[in-house]
This record gives sequence, structure tokens and C-alpha cells, in this order.
Amino acid sequence: MRTEEFIVETSLPSQRMDVYLKNRFPDQSRGTFQRLMEEGNLLVNDQPIRPTRHPRAGDKVTIFWPDPKPMEIQPEDIPLEILYEDESLLVLNKQAGICVHPAAGHSEHTLVNALLHHCQGQLSGIGGVSRPGIVHRLDLNTSGVLLVAKNDSTHQQITAQFSERSTEKHYLALLCGTGLPSEGKIEAPIARDTADRKRMAVPQNPALGRSALTTYKILATGPSASLVDAQIHTGRTHQIRVHFKHLSHPLVGDEVYGKRQNSALTRQTGFSAPRQMLHAWKLSFTHPLTHQRLLITAPPPKDLTEAVSQLIQTDLTSLIQTG
Repeated sequence: MRTEEFIVETSLPSQRMDVYLKNRFPDQSRGTFQRLMEEGNLLVNDQPIRPTRHPRAGDKVTIFWPDPKPMEIQPEDIPLEILYEDESLLVLNKQAGICVHPAAGHSEHTLVNALLHHCQGQLSGIGGVSRPGIVHRLDLNTSGVLLVAKNDSTHQQITAQFSERSTEKHYLALLCGTGLPSEGKIEAPIARDTADRKRMAVPQNPALGRSALTTYKILATGPSASLVDAQIHTGRTHQIRVHFKHLSHPLVGDEVYGKRQNSALTRQTGFSAPRQMLHAWKLSFTHPLTHQRLLITAPPPKDLTEAVSQLIQTDLTSLIQTG
């Protein structure tokens, strides 16, 4: 166990201690410091504290950093569709149905298992034992572009770009119904659904949610569905799914946020999607070493192409190439 001490220089009566520490140690999360406090491994003036305590000038902060736990996740030889790779990072086309990192119910056969095999352990450690190299994530049943950092410096710089919103993230989303304006902006906060903590929602009281912004452009419409290019300017959980549900146009195949509309769509067309029809299509970011702007595009998967063919009566590949 490593011990670190420092003195707080300025009182911050409007800031929580866990937030202050997160700002001082940007490689760590607020949750890390909250756990350290709960475990008695973070003291102020030699006394345990709560995360809500405010930093005061002259406070002596002592942190007992636990020794790193041995890597328990096993490398697995799982095929990866690599869109770009160099010594600092790689970009994958994630397949729907594969979990990004181990979690409850998904302890193996994840992208992390595959990355440990492919990169021979050379991944950023900032994400911790269970999430090495993982800078951002996609839902289990969302496909598309996923960026992975091979070292901590790359991880920090890419994370900063996501935080500063200098990356550009575009998704292909197939929506139930038609009638939306050809272009639009959805600016609505997102919070946990008070009726179901596993879901997110746009709260009736905007102050209870975190700000979220999605812009979109309709690429094509059919008799009962619309295909959009959705760009997210914030990174809230389930953001695209929640925002289009908020517009009463949930994603085709989304049984969590659009069960009623999807049941109606199936009755009308006979089509039933195997998952939510959402694909992380394009990711633009600045390479941390070369400082060149990269645009990585992931070709749409077969299930989305087939859904567009049936519901929009158009060829998705040709549509996005000409568009």
C-alpha cells in the first residue's frame, strides 16, 4: 500500500471533497475516492470523512492507495474487426451482442478479454482491472465504432477530448414512425427513471437531470420508419434511445424504450428487429501523438442493412456512400 499526503491550499466551501480530489487526480474517478473514504483509506487531519465534506485551507489529506489487484480477466482469442491501429490506440467495429467489459452476467467473452489477447496486455490501466484500455463504451446491443487506448497518456488525452466535446460521434438510428422535421435538435436533460432504476428518462423537472444534446438529420423515410444520422454532443447513458423516445419515435427493436411502438410496427409490417437498430457510424477525434484529425467509419452491420431494406425500401450501403 502506497501512502500520499498533501495540504489543501484554498478553502472551497461550495465544492465536495470527492469532486475536489477528482479534479486534483484526473486519472481517478469520484467513485474511487468515495470507496477510499468508505474503506478508511482516505483521511483528513487523520480522521475519516464523508464525500460531502468541503475542502478547507490547511487540511492535511492522507490517501492510502491500495496495491493494484492482479489481473483476473483472462485473454481470449476472439476475432476483432479492427478499423485502425497504431502503437497508441486502436479503433474497433464492435458487433452487437458482445459486452464491452466484464459485468454481472458477462464475466467472460467480452471485448476486454479479446483486447487482452490481441494487445498482449499492452492497454491503458486507467480504467482499472475490469476495463483496461476502455475510453468509452457502447451498449450491449449497439454496434459500431469503439476507441481503445493502449497506454495511460493516450487514455488521458482522449478522455479529455470526450470531456471537452471536441470529438464528433455520429450514429445511424432507425426510428419507429415518420413525420419528424428533416433536421432537428433535441435538448432535454436525462436522469434515472424514478419508476425503474435500470432505465433512463427525461424528467418532468429539468433540474433533476443532466444536460444532454442530440442533433439529427433524416437520411430516408419509409411508410412506417425513418432513418436518421444522429450526432450526440454529450455522452449520457442511453442518450439517443431516450431522446427519440422523448419525441415519440423510439428506435426500431428497442424493447426497453419503445415496446408499444415496436409491437405496432410488427403488426403493421410483419417485421421484428433482433435488437435496437443503433449503430455508432462515425467517430472523429485528434490523434494524441500526431495531432492529426482522424475520421473513422464503421460499415453498418447486416441486421441494420436488412431492416432498412425492409422498412425504408432502400439500400443502406449505397445511401450512406452517396450521402
